[in-house]
Amino acid sequence: MRYNLFIGRYQSPHKGHMHIFDTFLKEDKPVLIAIRDIEPDAANPLSATEVKLLWEKVYAANPLVKVIIIPDIESVNYGRGVGYAINEINVPDTVAAISATEIRRQVIAGETDWKKFVDTNIHEMLTGYLQSK
Repeated sequence: MRYNLFIGRYQSPHKGHMHIFDTFLKEDKPVLIAIRDIEPDAANPLSATEVKLLWEKVYAANPLVKVIIIPDIESVNYGRGVGYAINEINVPDTVAAISATEIRRQVIAGETDWKKFVDTNIHEMLTGYLQSK
């Protein structure tokens, strides 16, 4: 099986990410979510393991999704004839406007507007992770 690779920090997973993944999943194309193993800090408070658990809960019922942790990367590079495509997925402005930074701020502040941008399956987990930091 050949996967469609997505690399990110995903601080926090949200429906903007899902919109992109789902463009492939709707066509029965496998998705590989690769989480960069970064050192958590104020801007990126979730550990790679926490992010992995969140994504695994979101896509628990979908066998086309695989979630892995990769070492942090500086760049993605390729040579000639590598046998795979590099694609930019254009999304509607409403999807592009979803901000993980704003979601984190609202969760930590105890607000609730963020919930419309995050899969309901992870509301409780995400709140627990972020409010414990």
